[in-house]
Amino acid sequence: MQKSLGHIVHNWKARWFILRQNTLLYYKLQGGRKVTPPKGRILLDGCTITCPCLEYENRPLLIKLKTQTSTEYFLEACSREERDAWAFEITGAIHAGQPGKVQQLHILKNSFKLPPHISLHRIVDKMHDSSSGIRPSPNMEQGSTYKKTFIGSSLVDWLISNSFSANRLEAVTLASMLMEENFLKPVGVRSMGAIRSGDLAEQFLDDSTALYTFAESYKKKISSKEEINLSTVELSGTVVKQGYLAKQGHKRKNWKVRRFVLRKDPAFLHYYDPSKEENRPVGGFSLRGSLVSALEDNGVPTGVKGNVQGNLFKVITKDDTHYYIQASSKAERAEWIEAIKKLT
Repeated sequence: MQKSLGHIVHNWKARWFILRQNTLLYYKLQGGRKVTPPKGRILLDGCTITCPCLEYENRPLLIKLKTQTSTEYFLEACSREERDAWAFEITGAIHAGQPGKVQQLHILKNSFKLPPHISLHRIVDKMHDSSSGIRPSPNMEQGSTYKKTFIGSSLVDWLISNSFSANRLEAVTLASMLMEENFLKPVGVRSMGAIRSGDLAEQFLDDSTALYTFAESYKKKISSKEEINLSTVELSGTVVKQGYLAKQGHKRKNWKVRRFVLRKDPAFLHYYDPSKEENRPVGGFSLRGSLVSALEDNGVPTGVKGNVQGNLFKVITKDDTHYYIQASSKAERAEWIEAIKKLT
């Protein structure tokens, strides 16, 4: 876990967290290392947990803990995967000693771990099912009729009833992910306006007036993924380093978590979508002749969009394509830059 909100001065601070049997310890960080003794501890007995917590705008990666004494803690992770993994483990610690509750965690796990455990392709396939899927129909908005559409609240209901989400907030986040991956697209003024929001949880509207439709590229997208013609040579190199980083898209300029794999002989950097079951890169580039450098943490650098939290670096390829990447800490950023520089 990366950050927590202070109680006296309400600013966000980097903290190192350790989960014990019934306690969550947190430490100060200096130079990327934890400083002992612990700065504080959260007693988990009787705690309630909210995940995802959407109480702060532009911070979709929060977990909220409320203790028996009604003290509230807001914890921010660096990726959806990390947030959901922590939420699942903390929930287990809260309910330790309550066998009935622990048994229920199998249900919670499916909602906490959406990206790694639920295939978006499988959800979309089921949405297209003629008997149990979503049935598009003509809908009106502001005097205009849109054919083959469905309303946002209907999709949220469907995701919950089919056990893809545990509650409406998770269903909205999942629906936003389906739009991010071009399985769905907004139709009309209401839904088109929402996608301009930088917060993933607000891009899809749980609303009876917001309209959506299936993206025309759905069938094409599946077949093209199967037919990706990646050179076996560029994937044959030795893996030097891998891990999760956030990457800014080239078209919509939004940030997505990707699993990066660095290879040598030949030198390539590939990135994978953690929400996909297939182990195929969604992109990559040769490092030959590339430049890599850290970006200043003060302010938003030129070319970067959105509410970023620092620890950025940039790779410029030989053909002058710019990749903006965000690590979870300065130490992690330095490790990636050093590893990439050795191969350029």
